[in-house]
Amino acid sequence: MEYKNGLRAGIPIALGYLSVSFTFGIIATKYGLSVWQATLISLTTVTSAGQFAGIQLMAAPGLYLDMLISQLTINVRYSFMSIYLSQILHSKFRGVWKWILGFFITDEIFAVAASRKVVTRSFFAGLATLPWLGWTLGTALGASLGEVLPAAVMSALGLAIYGMFVAIVVPPAKENRYILLAAGIAAAISIAFTYLPYLKKVSSGIAVSVAAIVAAAIAAAVHPIPDDDPENGAEKEVQS
Repeated sequence: MEYKNGLRAGIPIALGYLSVSFTFGIIATKYGLSVWQATLISLTTVTSAGQFAGIQLMAAPGLYLDMLISQLTINVRYSFMSIYLSQILHSKFRGVWKWILGFFITDEIFAVAASRKVVTRSFFAGLATLPWLGWTLGTALGASLGEVLPAAVMSALGLAIYGMFVAIVVPPAKENRYILLAAGIAAAISIAFTYLPYLKKVSSGIAVSVAAIVAAAIAAAVHPIPDDDPENGAEKEVQS
């Protein structure tokens, strides 16, 4: 029952991932990756922003330090998500299960899981199944069809990733102006790295890292979030 509940909760996420990963597949082949290489990346990684940043750096061999810095900056947030979820996990959700299911944590999966008082192994496994399959399948389709679709269609589909980020930022920004502030600062820094002399010579990986860190630091300094005592009294009787 819990697994089925997780599957149902993951359907909207899977549909969204299907469209966004389709774009990733197209862009990956554009950068020279084969269909199976692009699909393997999505199958074993499941990090949208990290993958989009990664393939850009892969197109310029030798930027290993840039790759390391950008991926750490982009993906470190999953560590904090994991720490939060560990406070509401069912008592049977431990050991190797944490290692296996921790691989599937994404922003959207975390948001759904965090809304529950107790997260069981079965629910989280069901929640992660369809988004993972959707992300992988979408990549395979995008990489395959990207070789036959007209250039105009590929260009239009390439905008989907930006639409996804806008959809993620706008709703919370309406409720919290400091989120809009952080997004605006990050955008301004990214523009500077794209057009200003000297700065535009910096690799995209370093530029993404600088934009994320500086924007987050300024927003945190302007409006720090007070520490709240977490509720650790979650019921553990739910069956996994």
